[in-house]
Amino acid sequence: MSIATRTDAAQSRQRVQKYFAKLPPNARGRLKKMRAIIRAVAPTATECISYGIPAFKLDGRMLVWYAAWKNHTSLYPISAADRKVAEAAGFKTSKGTVRFPADKPAPVGLVKRLVKSRVAEVRKQKKA
Repeated sequence: MSIATRTDAAQSRQRVQKYFAKLPPNARGRLKKMRAIIRAVAPTATECISYGIPAFKLDGRMLVWYAAWKNHTSLYPISAADRKVAEAAGFKTSKGTVRFPADKPAPVGLVKRLVKSRVAEVRKQKKA
């Protein structure tokens, strides 16, 4: 890893830490759990801030964004098929987004499924 790459990675970590530090404790906890699930599914992904919220890149491409809001935690993007899965599980969605309410933890299995689906999409795009 070059010095520039290490510096970029350190700056990204600091920006993500600042984002987390600004959150209320309950939102921070929810988001840390989501972050841990994403890391477990995609351990080689690198963390960054994009569009002002935390995100992960995989193989140089954007993998997922995740954010804490006042009443929910969001994960982006999700495919139309995955959106239907999230809706069937009782979660609100919009085009490319699933929202997990603040009073209900994001189900580990569902988050893993959504991230695994995105990993497959990113790797397929890379091959094309």
